[in-house]
Parts: sequence; structure tokens; C-alpha cells
Amino acid sequence: MTNRLEDSGLQTLSSNQPQQQIQLHYDAKSFIIGGKRVFLNIASIHYFRMPRQEWREVLVKAKLAGMNCVDTYFAWNVHEQEEGKWDFSGDNDCGAFLDLCSELGLWVIARPGPFICAEWDFGGFPYWLKTKENIQFRTDNEAYLRYVYLYLDQIVPVIRSRQLTKGGSVILVQVENEYGYLAEDAPGITYMNGLRDALLERGIEVPLITCEGGAEGTIEGANFWSGADGHYEKLTRKQPDVPKLVTEFWTGWFEHWGAPAATQKTPDLYEKRIMEAIRAGFDGISHYMFFGGTNFGGYGGRTVGSSDIFMVTSYDYDAPLSEYGRITDKYRTAKKMSLFTQALGEILLESEPLDNGEARCEEGIKLQGRQWNGQKLWFAESIKQEKGMFSVTLENNRTLQVSIKPGQIVPILDRIEICPGLKLTSSGFVIGNDRIGEIQTVILAGEDGGRTHIVFEADQDLHYDNVGNIPYESSKDGRTLHLDVFHFQTPQRIRLMAGGQLVEVFMLNRFMSDRAWRIQGDEIRWAIGWTDIDFEAGGNIIGVIGGSDCEPFLLGDWGREKEDVQDRADRITSNSGNAIKPLVPPSLSEWKQKTVNLLSLTSGELTERPRGFAELDLEFGYLIYSNDVECDQDQESTLIFSAIQDSARLFVNGQEQAMIRQVGAASAAVRLSKGHNKLQLLVQHMGSLNFSPFLGEEKGIFGPVYMDGSAVELRRDWYSGEEVVHLDEVHTRTFTSALTRTFELMANDQAILVGALNSGLRINGKDVLMEDYQNWFAYHAVDISAYLISGTNTIEMPVSKTPVNRLELLTYNRSRELTNWSSVLMEDAVEFEEDSGTSKMGPTWNRSTFDLPAIPEDLNPKLKLRMTGMSKGYILLNGKNLGRYWQIGPQEDYKVPMAWLKQTGNELILFDEEGRRPDSVRFLYDVQSNQSWKTLI
Repeated sequence: MTNRLEDSGLQTLSSNQPQQQIQLHYDAKSFIIGGKRVFLNIASIHYFRMPRQEWREVLVKAKLAGMNCVDTYFAWNVHEQEEGKWDFSGDNDCGAFLDLCSELGLWVIARPGPFICAEWDFGGFPYWLKTKENIQFRTDNEAYLRYVYLYLDQIVPVIRSRQLTKGGSVILVQVENEYGYLAEDAPGITYMNGLRDALLERGIEVPLITCEGGAEGTIEGANFWSGADGHYEKLTRKQPDVPKLVTEFWTGWFEHWGAPAATQKTPDLYEKRIMEAIRAGFDGISHYMFFGGTNFGGYGGRTVGSSDIFMVTSYDYDAPLSEYGRITDKYRTAKKMSLFTQALGEILLESEPLDNGEARCEEGIKLQGRQWNGQKLWFAESIKQEKGMFSVTLENNRTLQVSIKPGQIVPILDRIEICPGLKLTSSGFVIGNDRIGEIQTVILAGEDGGRTHIVFEADQDLHYDNVGNIPYESSKDGRTLHLDVFHFQTPQRIRLMAGGQLVEVFMLNRFMSDRAWRIQGDEIRWAIGWTDIDFEAGGNIIGVIGGSDCEPFLLGDWGREKEDVQDRADRITSNSGNAIKPLVPPSLSEWKQKTVNLLSLTSGELTERPRGFAELDLEFGYLIYSNDVECDQDQESTLIFSAIQDSARLFVNGQEQAMIRQVGAASAAVRLSKGHNKLQLLVQHMGSLNFSPFLGEEKGIFGPVYMDGSAVELRRDWYSGEEVVHLDEVHTRTFTSALTRTFELMANDQAILVGALNSGLRINGKDVLMEDYQNWFAYHAVDISAYLISGTNTIEMPVSKTPVNRLELLTYNRSRELTNWSSVLMEDAVEFEEDSGTSKMGPTWNRSTFDLPAIPEDLNPKLKLRMTGMSKGYILLNGKNLGRYWQIGPQEDYKVPMAWLKQTGNELILFDEEGRRPDSVRFLYDVQSNQSWKTLI
């Protein structure tokens, strides 16, 4: 257990096992592991979003990017898909994932939930929890907690045995997740404290953390993308004596069907935001996500902000490491920033904020600083509109020229001790300061062609070996050296002797610093000039040369005493220029098809109203709801769905008439023929809410359905006094009082108001009860029948945000309810027919087979499926569900894990709701698949 040491102010955790020497402490400045302060560069990676065969490659990439810790959720619903049946095997072997992290020297922050959000279906809860009587989620509810504790009985032993105190690498365990966004009332506090105690009682010894809402005795972190200073101040007020973690630093964002690609967080802005967090004083940053992965199967969730924000299958997240495990420009940024924290870790963690009165700068440049032990680190931020060279004057009138881009934050080293007796002042971005053999090696990164001013100050004489013919000035006493150095494509090398210590400084431009890799083992080594690096399981290090205009080189002991490291780099370069024949992706055979004959489907059990997925004991998939309607004449009718939580295709007598996108409650216009009509709805489970006050919604269609209703658009023609206000338009001012609107209610006697409602809703002068509703949810469906009168009705509603994307009034008469519904699960085990070449419209399965072409051993291809020309459905590969597809954007391509392929006889099945022919569907390799990998050692 954690105890406060009164004499030192440190929090200490020691192993109960005498043979384990690693101890974990913490104080207000940082965590201290094994006696050393550590800046936690944390990669958020979820084991359940990729095949097990990909774990090593992804984790190695995190380590090579300078990450020293992995943060992972544990998804309850993948381990207990069926109540009481636990699965910790194969891709779900989370213990093996933790073991691999330990093997690779990565600490772990374990986040077992039970609620995880993560844009994952139902926030990680298993679907069958919805069916339990009297259950309420994420609160002090007996029915809920009974199952939570059964889950903790299973998951905690996996974590407990792998804690740092037991010889593993788990250093922190999180209690629940983001609870402060939901509630921090008395029941909430009881709930959080109960979960904390449950973890302790089951043997968790390492410190407990929380994020965005705490529990007594835990360390609370903050989740954000911007506003680092404010978050730091808030945490400091709440817990001044503990480390300050960014528990989720949002590197990108999730994407949902029909929305633009979420690529708004550029690499440059990513760098700035990280620098803001470092500048504020945070001692650990969890990059959420570092690798996003894929929502295979039906596990993509649904979130708040509108009625139908359903996650796409990709969870790429625009993260540093792509969905395919490839490095990106953001990856290079993350690597640069983590190397910066490693090179300057001591001063970052020990330092205190510094009054910028000790330094001066030009107008348009903001300075903030930190200092420790006579060393200062300044952060110069440009608010100019153009890039430029700006003067910064430090203490004792020392002036540097600093190159800064608009909005960029550049670190300035002010007499930083790079080794005993030698201090460095520079505007260069230091990414390395290591003792390699007998040489102190400093690596400074800059922009292509950029200039950096460097000042060395030594306690003894400095001897400068000007092998690079770099202009310099030396002080009269020989202890100060000034250099102006450029960052060229060919790295410049500065060599000097300070006392008896040999020091080398390498000046890299952006291209080369992006291709610089710090490899930490028993000794530090660097590989510079490689586009990509990887560790093979057998211990070999392989890499991809940076290009024809790149001169790679190696620093450190690479294990061959008789071969100079530069000669080896030259050898690798000379062997890498062979032409590579582009990989040919697999070719799909002729498609076989089977179109669903909706009218011949066997009816299921008849029920008064449609039943939802959980009611039918279904986790995911497709349901077809059917109802028989008799009409005296041809007619048109508006159907009202009082409870629908997924998109649906409406068929009448086997012909599609409507696609219902709006959920919660919805309407659809249908044309019915005289006599018998077969009304059918094809509904795909599109994902349960993963974040909202209303977790646990039923899926599919599960409420009464009415004929002859009406749907009235309510976003327009509101009144603020005499002014007409349209809520589907942007309004810059805040409305100080509720807006009003009227509507008529005649033949129908029931009504549902659905869309972006606000708390404070009143109808005919009466407050409408919206229990637990919070305005940030931006979506609700409320039965307002009890508040209505025949004739004119008046609505009053405060409005806090415009534009509003949905606000509808659905009215109906109870006497027009459709009863006697049947529901059938859409099975994927079908007999396929030979492709006749004729199009059969309607829900259709398409089947093809393919072989995997031979792949050269020096390539590492990644395969994807482009779904051009298809509508909406799901993909099966060799019996594994690759996820949903919906060709309304932004996702176009779908990941095909190489680990799930066979050399021959692979089977691909596509279910398409509209019956589109897959003539344009094809496989592609990603652009990096033809890169040739060579062995470094």
C-alpha cells in the first residue's frame, strides 16, 4: 500500500518481494522509478483493436518513438460476450499483451474500467447487461455492481500478477473512466470509492489514478487537447502534492459515418500542443491514441452530439501510428517530442516556473521559462503571421537569433549542463544527449536549411576540432565557444574537447531528424537516415533506407568489432538500390451471389410490438422486422416509430421505399396497396452509446409503431419577443430567455419531441420532465403526450447552441398501432448461386475466393479492401468479421489483417443491403508495402 513519508514528502511503494529491487515513488514533480525521475511518454494502444500477431510490431514502434509506457483499456465485452463464459485466449489474451510490454521494457498503465468509453460499443459493457432487471449503469446500483465485481474478479488477477511489485511492468491502475463528465454527486462519490476499494481488496498495490473526476486516495489526471495551463492549474489546486498527468492527450479524433474525415489536428499543431503541456509542467503525457487500430466486428460505438453518430470501422484516429501500423508525420513529431523529454528529462522534472523578466524578446514573441540548479529552459512562442528570425536576449545580455514559425513554440536552452563541466546555450531542438562509448553525443534538430546559434561554456579550456570548417568565435580565456551552424541534408558534425571529455554535436535538418532513431538497450545507439526501423523477434534490427538523397550513419556499438559502423551503413545503402517489382495484390475470383427473398422469409414468433437486439439475446448483426397490413384502398401513410435506435431500410411487398436515418424516434412515408401488404424493415445494429447519460439503450426497433401519423419540422419559426428565429441557422448572440413556438394538434392525441432539446423545456406552461438529461448530449426523445391539448399548443425552450441539426414533432393516434410483429435474424450461412450477370435488387450476399500471391521476405505489406460501388453492410474474411461498411464516407478502405489470411483458398463474403454488385471492389496494398527492409545487425 502507499504511505506518505513525513520526512521527505515522497509517496513510496516498495515490493513485498525482497528479490525485487525496483521501487516506485512519487511526489509533486514526477514519478520516481528505480530511484530515477521519469517523464512518462505514454502510448495509448488497445490490444483488442488488432490481431495478436500485430502486437509486437505496434509496441516496438511505440518504443522506437521514445515511448516508455503503454496505456491500455480492458474491454469487458470481448472477454464475456456471453454471460458467465470468459475468454482470455488468442486475440483476447490481455495477460500476454502485458507480458510483451514487460519484455520490451515498457511500463503499463492498466485501465480496466469497467466503463472505458473508447468509442467502443456500450463503453465496454457486455450487451446482456441491458437485460438485467432494475439495473442502472455507472452508479451505486446493486444489480449493476454485482456484475461489475464478478468482472473485477476475472480481470484484476491478470493485472495484479503483472504489477511492478510482482516483477511485472504495471505501474498504475485506473479507477473507472472520465466519471466527472457524468456526475460527482453523493451516489457518484460512493460508486467511485467503492470501485477503488474493490481494486485494493483484490490486490492492486501500485498507485491508483483517475481521469476527469477522482476518488479519494487516487491521483487524478486530465484529458484534453488544448488549454494545458488551465488543466495544470486545476489539478494543482485539487492535488498539489502528486504528479501531473495528461491521462488522455487527444492526438486526433474519431470518425463517424457521413461526416468529414477527422484530420484537423495537423503535425505542426500536434507539436505545439505537446510543447504547451511540457511548458505547463506536466510530467507525463498519454498520447490517445498512439495507435488506434480497428473496430472489427460490431464493436464500433455511438456517441453524443446528434442522434446518429455511429463510429466507422476504422479507429485510425489520425494517430501517430496508422491503422495499418505505419509511421506518419505525426509519428515523427511524437518521436521528436519524446526524444526532447528524454534529453532534457532532469531539468523538465526538477524545474520550477521562471519569471520571464530575466529574458527579453521582440514584440510578437511570448517567453515562458523554467529553471533548476542554475539551468534555464525557455519556451519562445510566435504570435506573428510569418516565419522569421527573432532576437531573444538572455541574462547578462546574451542575445540569440531564433527561427520560429507562426504559432510555433521553440525551446531555448540557457546554460544547460550537457555533461559535467560543459554548458550549452542554443535555440536548436535537442533530441539527443547521450554518452555513447566514451563520447558525449548531442543531436540538434532544425528546419531544412535553418540556422542555429550555439554557445558552449566550459569550466576548463575548450579545444575545438573544426573539421567541418564551421565559422566560430572563441573567448580570450578559451572557455567559451560561439558557432553559427546550418541544418543541411548532410549532417554537420561539431567535435570538441572539454577538459578530458570528448563531445560531438550532430546538426540534423528536418528530413534527417525525422529519420533519426534512438535505440536503447544495455547501451545507447543511434541509427540516422532510416525511414523506418523495426526489431525482429529474433533480435535483428531491420530498417528502410531514407532515400537516394540520404546518407545514413550509425552511432554506438553495433556488435561488430572489425567493421566500422559507417562502412556498414555504406554497405546497406549500396545493397538497397536494387529495383523492386511492385507487389501485385490478390485478385478476386468470379462472385457468387444470393439475394434475399424477403417475401419468403420464415416468420418468427409474433409479438405485440417489435423487439430489440438485447431482448432477442443478440449482440450484433441484422434483424428483419415484419408486419402484415391490410388496406381497403391504395393509400399513403406516415409511419411513426416510437423507439428506434438504428438506421433501417423499409420495404413494402419486397420493394424498398425508404431509408430511415434518424433515430430515437422517427417517421417514414409509405405507399400501400389495396389488400395485403407485407411491411418489412432491415435493421443493422450500428453500435451502442459509448458515452452519454443514457448508457444501455436497446438497439434496433423496440417500441410501438403507428400508422397515419405526422412529422412536423420544428427548427424554424420560433419567436424571441417579436423577432423570428430559425434554429437551423447560426446565431451569434445568446438568448437570455426561452424562445416560443406553437403547433396544432388535431386528429392525433400522442406526440414525441425528438432532437436537440434543452433543459427547461415547457409545454403549455408546464415543465417537461427530462430526468438526467444534460444539454451537452444534444439529443433526446421525449413523450410529451401528457402535456398537450387539442388545438394550439405552445412550446417554450431555452436555446444554448445553434445551429440545431434536428428538432421534430412526431404525432400519432394510439388506435393506429401496428401489432403482431415478427423478427428474424439475418443469417450469413447461405447457399450461393453462380453469378448470372443480371442484377437482383435487394439485400444480397456476395462470395468470392482468392489466393495470396508470394511475398518477398524483405517486404512487410499491409492489405486493404476498397469497397467502391457498394452501399451498406458488413465484411467477412475466412469467417472473421472485418466490420461494418457504409459508402457514405469518410471511410473508403477497410483493413485486411495479413495474420487472418491463408496462402490459398481465402473466402471473402460481402453482405450488401441494396444488392449492389461488387464489380469494382478490389484489394490494394498500402504505399509503404514495397519498401525493402535490410538488416542493420
